[in-house]
Amino acid sequence: MSEKGLLTPDNCVFALIDHQGQMIFGVSNIDRQLLINNTVGLAKSARVFNVPMVLSTVETKSFSGPLWPQLRAVYPNVEPIERTSMNAWDDENFVEAIRQTGRKKIVLAGLWTEACVTYPAVQAIHDGYEVYVVVDACGDVSQVAHEAAMQRVIQAGAKPVTWLQVLLELQRDWALRGTYDAVMDIVKTHCGAYGAGVEYAYTMVHHAPETKFPEYEPVFSTAGH
Repeated sequence: MSEKGLLTPDNCVFALIDHQGQMIFGVSNIDRQLLINNTVGLAKSARVFNVPMVLSTVETKSFSGPLWPQLRAVYPNVEPIERTSMNAWDDENFVEAIRQTGRKKIVLAGLWTEACVTYPAVQAIHDGYEVYVVVDACGDVSQVAHEAAMQRVIQAGAKPVTWLQVLLELQRDWALRGTYDAVMDIVKTHCGAYGAGVEYAYTMVHHAPETKFPEYEPVFSTAGH
């Protein structure tokens, strides 16, 4: 797969910063459920293509709460790097985790855009990295704040992308059958109308079996109220 300025599974590292309960409470520029959907789709994309993933959280015990359980489910064996600093690039453990991958392209998303995305993006670029900010997996306290932050990181040299764009860029060729089914599973689960269209084409045009998702089992408490 040619590179020529594009992301490939072999040339990038993903970093998700502060996708935590308290941080999403303050988000108003994007629907919160959509933000969760997009971020999980992005995380699954990295998992499918075996791209290194760095997770980081801030003040888990005292303020922000744990990493979203939806992300934990995608990366159960990756321990988030805990920080006190708003700027992950001020945290040596975070920077070292990026450095250890040996990769110079960072696919970055986090909460909030104006602080926990902007600060590490600007400084990583300063240190010679290429940064791709996943616009729809970031959130901020207002649309103005999000847009101002995106303008700042773009002026610093960051490249804005969407999570689906990243997924398709990593796949790029539908003849790559090793990841095709996993990519289609992400699309059908997280891509709304696109996913519904894929399901329709599979079943109605190609007469494939309907997609089977895990059966829902209600969770009931055995404890008394």
